[in-house]
Amino acid sequence: MKLTKDQESHALALHKEALVVDFHCDGVLATLPDSAYIIGDAKKRTLHERSDNGHVDIPRLLEGGVDCQVFSHFVEPIYNPIAPHRMLQVLGYSLNEIEKSDKVSLVKNYDDIVANDGKRLSFMIGFEGGEALVNDLRLLKVYHTVGLRRLTLTWNNRNMIADGVTWQRSKGGLTEFGADVVKECNRLGILVDVSHITDQGLWDTLEASEEPVIASHSNCRALCSHKRNLTDDMIKALAEKGGMIGVNYVPFFLKDIDFAKLRGGDEEEKRKVESVTVETVVDHVDHMVEVIGNTDHIGLGSDFDGVPSIAKGLDDASKMPNLTKAFVARGYSDQEIKGILGGNFLRLIKKIC
Repeated sequence: MKLTKDQESHALALHKEALVVDFHCDGVLATLPDSAYIIGDAKKRTLHERSDNGHVDIPRLLEGGVDCQVFSHFVEPIYNPIAPHRMLQVLGYSLNEIEKSDKVSLVKNYDDIVANDGKRLSFMIGFEGGEALVNDLRLLKVYHTVGLRRLTLTWNNRNMIADGVTWQRSKGGLTEFGADVVKECNRLGILVDVSHITDQGLWDTLEASEEPVIASHSNCRALCSHKRNLTDDMIKALAEKGGMIGVNYVPFFLKDIDFAKLRGGDEEEKRKVESVTVETVVDHVDHMVEVIGNTDHIGLGSDFDGVPSIAKGLDDASKMPNLTKAFVARGYSDQEIKGILGGNFLRLIKKIC
């Protein structure tokens, strides 16, 4: 990024002024004491203490000017036979952690977030995968009462709602139960999220939902062919329905990388990972704008703590101002930048939640 001193000062002031919303991180899973899904060096840390490990904790989120963080709550596959019980354990951990600090509070709607502006971090509950519902809609009401406001219908695997992306070859989409879940989310005021679902599942969800649909942490398949990313037609359809896409900071979803070669220690693939920067993230935003025609349906979905590596310049949550600098350098207006940083997602939260 080439910025003048005035541009850099302006970017930092703009970042501080904006309400910044990140719609997806795995900080709960990364700090859960008995987590069965370890990413990175697996060193123990907490949400409350600043760490040099991983990407997210409350001090680093506050340093990075993040106002609202949607924390994903995930049932590790080993616990699927007792998924509702496990989800209650994970939620219990989060609620206890929130009570320990006056720097964070649970939020359930737009007004809660605005009330926290500049005072404390807004902690919003999201589920990654609907395994904790099993096949009982009544549980969704319970989770909503606790604070669930974003339901990612699937993780990578198949559940009672739909097929996840590792089942892409099945051509499977929403089940009948899945369509009922979408409608119940609409009724309760829970954002329906199609990140991780199969292509057919995404189209089925758009058809089933009476409200806008989001992809909380997905990028552009035109720039990176990973099946977790969205085609141009998907990006356009989500926007036309009034939905949102949260741009993701993960190298594997930003640039085509051969996983098999990378795991085998291939130096060229390692260099590809190292070459992914905050500028690459903005490249994906540029493409979304080109497809949609405006910035109104684009937000942030970092995927912090969900992966071992992240785009350079966004090495952890404290580096979030670098993204604003990149938007300024790329020529986005102040209004557009504020929208991408959080205003666009806040508009949808206000409408649905």
